[in-house]
Amino acid sequence: MQDPIAWNDLALFAAVARTGTLARAADETGTSTATLSRRMTGLEARLGRRLFRHGVHGYALTEDGRALLARTERMEEAAADIGQWREAGSGPVRVRLSAGTWTSQALAADVTRYWSPEACWIPEMVHCDRDMDIARREVDIGIRNRRPDQPWLAGRRTATVRYAAYGQEGVGNWIGVSFDAAHTPSGRWVIDNHGGEIVTAANDPRWALALARAGIGRVVLPMFIGEESGLPRLSDPIEDLTHEEWLVSHHEARHETPIRTALDALAGYLSERLPP
Repeated sequence: MQDPIAWNDLALFAAVARTGTLARAADETGTSTATLSRRMTGLEARLGRRLFRHGVHGYALTEDGRALLARTERMEEAAADIGQWREAGSGPVRVRLSAGTWTSQALAADVTRYWSPEACWIPEMVHCDRDMDIARREVDIGIRNRRPDQPWLAGRRTATVRYAAYGQEGVGNWIGVSFDAAHTPSGRWVIDNHGGEIVTAANDPRWALALARAGIGRVVLPMFIGEESGLPRLSDPIEDLTHEEWLVSHHEARHETPIRTALDALAGYLSERLPP
């Protein structure tokens, strides 16, 4: 009797097949590269077929590998269908959303524009200025300022975000960001272009806005916030800071009904609020 093939081995195989390297597959699955190598060797031995060609650029699928990947993807779809069937009987599912400060604020304030209590999902807001790990399910959906480049992530472009300077009329000084927050593009732009004019700083952009309202200095804001801040706009859009906005999710999880519904709702809201 042949040894049974564990579903987990097929899931690991799919990760290696899609990413093309053990290192990237390890990042996606939380498994060490040594374990992945051992499991792939064992899977090939149990199947009696060579699945990969190993080269300097990573793991390339053989014809048998491509055939197994197609079958594994059908199993993934069936597993997702079972998960959706189970979820349909257990009530709304929490969907964790991650975004930066200003987008998180807009999502919370406008929640009724894209969600209702009757929906099959419940938004759970997770604020963090770093990109939280979707592969490890720290969050289900991230709103990012760039297209995802990891093969295990799927992206949907929703809008274009533009920035400008805001402040009280006649104020020439600038409000900077504290050292621990200077990683943001807008924070770097202020330092690079107006570093000698900074009179104070904050490590939270909401505090910077409060300082600008108090007349301390100018602040750089996304225009969807700045135009509603009550402050005059003091510059044209800053082209160096213009960026796309993307909804990002795990390429498999996006097919689950609650996450797919959330993605559609958020895409509609963001596209309406921030046109492309």
